[in-house]
Parts: sequence; structure tokens; C-alpha cells
Amino acid sequence: MSHANYPLSYYAASANVAPERPSLRETKYTDICIIGAGYTGLSTGLFLAEHGYRVVVLEAAKVGFGASGRNGGQIVNSYSRDIDSVERSVRSHEARLIGDMAFEGGRIIRERIARYGIQCDLKDGGVFAALTTKQMRHLEAQKSLWHRYGYDQLELLDQNDIRQVVDSDRYVGGTLDKLGGHIHPLNLALGEAAALESLGGVIHEQSPVIRIERGPTPVVHTAEGSVHASFLVIAGNAYLGGLVPELAAKSMPCGTQVIATEPLGDELAGSLLPQDYCVEDCNYLLDYYRLSADKRLIYGGGVAYGARDPANIESIIRPKLLKTFPQLQGIKIDYSWTGNFLLTLSRLPQVGRLGENIYYSQGCSGHGVTYTHLAGKIISEALRGQAERFDAFASLPHHPFPGGHQLRVPLSALGALYYSLRDRLGF
Repeated sequence: MSHANYPLSYYAASANVAPERPSLRETKYTDICIIGAGYTGLSTGLFLAEHGYRVVVLEAAKVGFGASGRNGGQIVNSYSRDIDSVERSVRSHEARLIGDMAFEGGRIIRERIARYGIQCDLKDGGVFAALTTKQMRHLEAQKSLWHRYGYDQLELLDQNDIRQVVDSDRYVGGTLDKLGGHIHPLNLALGEAAALESLGGVIHEQSPVIRIERGPTPVVHTAEGSVHASFLVIAGNAYLGGLVPELAAKSMPCGTQVIATEPLGDELAGSLLPQDYCVEDCNYLLDYYRLSADKRLIYGGGVAYGARDPANIESIIRPKLLKTFPQLQGIKIDYSWTGNFLLTLSRLPQVGRLGENIYYSQGCSGHGVTYTHLAGKIISEALRGQAERFDAFASLPHHPFPGGHQLRVPLSALGALYYSLRDRLGF
């Protein structure tokens, strides 16, 4: 496959073979038009195609070009803010529905991989690592919270236990989520795209949308073509730009940085993460890492508010990696990249309708691998007339960032600095 339109990342360099998909150069008529060929758009399209709908997906660049093809590759249950935050935000009925869905996204991913034979290096097991006793108390409370919603796959790890799964002395304990895990994220997206096409779905790459004509039958315009549809799904997330102003007003693109080491070999890689689990710590600005199929350490962390690309990603992330694994001093970094995710003020996803026939989901706030797959299911349910679960998410309140468009970046960065200091000082 051509990698010319992907950022230079480990994922792009190791992606499975995929076809070139032509840009839209004609007028088309379909049941559903979807803007964005990331996880949200692909999941929505695949669920709808499985129910017999005609689906056309318009992608500005390549399948999985955005966060779906650049993220840490971790299957993490629940949402960026946990179910207790949801309980404080909406009525009990909606909270119960959203809480019951918190573990569904990971199941959808595994079902897709099994049904369509997607080769994306699936591994089971994810660890939440606590750096302080306060964070450990939070993990204990999380275990109780999740158990209240019927989830029994979390196992508490004391300091000795966590040393058996992570060869680092940074952590006082943690939890193992047995139904967490990790994947090659771009290959998952490519596999889902192929599955959608196998059911008659059509994907046009290099087809940025320049205008949406709203009305009884929405018309989506690109530079050289258009799509007339009964329904439109907007799934551009952090790469939507100003196409839909009302969706940009209460969200902010942010960047995260990732590096991949040279291959470490079986012995060294196995000493770092003996069970091959993925790991994320419990800081506000968290670090996350895992091993690739060819035994590289993929390590990410940090946030660039406003989605700017830092000049030297390795200089930002290498010190974090060495703080966790000082035994990797001098290791060669083969790849470094950044990608954008969409942050909301509440850090909960934004879901809703524009009029009667335009649906959207966005704002995963850095926790999107599982949620986006769930989003595709609830959007497809709503389009098929079963909107209760979609409406539960739509009931979540969302507010603009303080200071408006001009001040949201510096004020968010200032808030992050405050929480980062709290993490560092153990408060």
C-alpha cells in the first residue's frame, strides 16, 4: 500500500496491504453518507451495512489517517471520565444506560476481529498503574464502581504483583483489566474498512468535504463530487476543522506524542512486560506504553493543547520512557509521531443530532479506541429507530471552554499544569 499520505509512524510503516481508494468525482445517491473513515465512521458504516443499508464514506485523507491510525493502540474500558462522573451529570436512567455501555466497545472490537479475520496483533490484558497510594485508592474505588455495573474482570495488584507484570520500580500497585488489551490501531481500521467494503459499502479517500447542504435530503459536497443521502453522520472528530461551526464551539483539538523504539528482542522485551500487557498510569497527563508484535516498546504521553506539532517529539517522550525503564538508556528510537484527539470540557463524548437527519459523535478526549466502536453501534441503532441509548449520550451536558476560542488553549494548558503539579507532588 502507499504510505505517502500517512504520517511517518511505526503503524504506517508496518500497515497491512490495502487498496488505493479513489476520490469522489461524481454525484452519488445513498442511504447514509458518513464524513470520516476513522473508527467512528467505520464502526457506524459497518453496523449499518450489516443491516442492509447503502453506505458511502468520505475521507479527507486515508482510512485511519487521524487518531484511529496513530493512537497508543490500547483497548481501555469505560470513558475518559469514569461512570461516577456520568452519574453526577445526568438523570439516573440515562446514567444507568451509559454505565451499562462502558464495557461494550472492547467486546465490539473483539467481535469484529473474529468475524472478519482482521490481522491487527490483538493481545489481551491492560494494566492501570498507580504511582501513589492516593492513586491506588482511586483504583480500588474504580473496581467497586465497575463491579456495581456488573463488570468483574478487574484484579487488584499490590506492589509485588505489579513488579511481576511491569519491570519498573515506579508503581505502588495497580489493577489488571483482563478484558483490556492492545492492537495495531491502523491495521484494525484498515480491516474494518475492508469489512465494510465486503458488504457493499463505498469509501472515497482524498475527498475532503467542503460544504454540507442541509435539508430534507442532505447533500455533501467535495471539490469534484457530491453525495445525496437520507441521513448524514459526521465523524471527523479532531480533523473536522470548521466544517460544522456548532460542533467546533465546545471542543478543542489536542495532540499527543508517541515514540517506538528499535526492536528489543524477545529477552529484553519479555523482561520489561513479561505478560505482554499494555499499561497506562493514573496521572492526569498520563503515560501509556506496550510492546508491538515485533517487540518494540511503543511509549506515549503528554498533551499539546491546540493540536500543534512539537518540534522534537523524542526529546519530550524519551525522558518519560527512561524514568519508567532506566534499563533502556541508550536505546535507539526508530519512529516518533504525533496525532490529534478532540477534547471536551467535561472530557465526556458529545453526541447528538443537527435537525432530524444529521447525526454526530465526537470528543472522545483521548479515550476513543473503545468508545468510537460503541458510538458506531448506537448511531446505527438510532438511524434504525432505536434511539434510547443514543439519546442517553445526547443528554450529557456540554459547555464551551472558558475564555472562548482565543483563550481556550492557554487556559486549558494552565489547568493541565496545575493537575500535573498535583500528580508530581502526590496530592
